[in-house]
Amino acid sequence: MTRCLNCGAERDADICDACGLGSAAAELFLRRRLLNRTAIFLLGAIAFVVASGRYPALDLDGILIFIGVLFFATLALAIWVERRALQHAEVELLKRIYYGLIPVPWLLSALLLANGALDRSPSQTEDAKIIWKFSIPGPVPIRRLIVTSWRDGHRIERIPVGRTDFDLCSDGDVVEVTVQDGLAGIPWVSGVSRR
Repeated sequence: MTRCLNCGAERDADICDACGLGSAAAELFLRRRLLNRTAIFLLGAIAFVVASGRYPALDLDGILIFIGVLFFATLALAIWVERRALQHAEVELLKRIYYGLIPVPWLLSALLLANGALDRSPSQTEDAKIIWKFSIPGPVPIRRLIVTSWRDGHRIERIPVGRTDFDLCSDGDVVEVTVQDGLAGIPWVSGVSRR
């Protein structure tokens, strides 16, 4: 007894009793659905990158690494489902896991946006000395100031900044970093200014 690739119902013949599709037609419908949901997932990943820049979290690099691992693991799972569907193997469990991962980038984007946009906590200004700075050009440029940390257990902080703040600061400068606690408890940087 196997499951239909389209609807997941158990079937013992080539034609599924629940949806009326044969194996080849069900495979085609599954592949089309995988393609559409992958497009939604990719748009969610782009939305996450945009949302992470709007209210940048203090630990943004760790968050980006997590979403990158999740991104590639989800795409690998989609490829695995598609390859197993070509072999007419059982895909129902893998398909459900993949479909469950589709909204994760959208949810994380909404979490980061709400964390900053709805945050009403008082801002804290911390003094930090710039150790060095780096920039990676590209479609979504990355600019970070590496500064001494004011938090216990941290030696340095990687502060995401805009182009203007990046150009105005030099190694060795002391800057004031304005940090807020965040609605979801994720501290974020609301501004950087030279002292």
